[in-house]
Amino acid sequence: QVQLVESGGGLVQAGGSLRLSCVVSGRTISLYAMGWFRQAPGNERDFVASISAGGGNSYYAASVKGRFTISRDNKKNIVHLQMDSLKPEDTAVYYCAVRRGMVVTATSSWYASWGQGTQVTVSS
Repeated sequence: QVQLVESGGGLVQAGGSLRLSCVVSGRTISLYAMGWFRQAPGNERDFVASISAGGGNSYYAASVKGRFTISRDNKKNIVHLQMDSLKPEDTAVYYCAVRRGMVVTATSSWYASWGQGTQVTVSS
């Protein structure tokens, strides 16, 4: 059984940084793309970033491109999301997910397993 556990969320002032981590157990992630999504209260779950199985390709939502960086360590079965220059509109619960496949995608239905999420709150 695949389990994903996110950590690293918290409260930060606008302009600050946070680094989220997602540890995966029950499956090696080296053959799968990984993604981060977020959901703010009253909103749908939105795509944030995706990284290919080998880590050589990444894809970002326009709202975070240039501020967020997704990375992975396949030996440790972990994925990170470095978030810089945070804005109040980045406030949400952030989820990581394992994709059914190796290439990046923003389509949530193509992700097979999800974590429980970690709260990120950015104050103005």
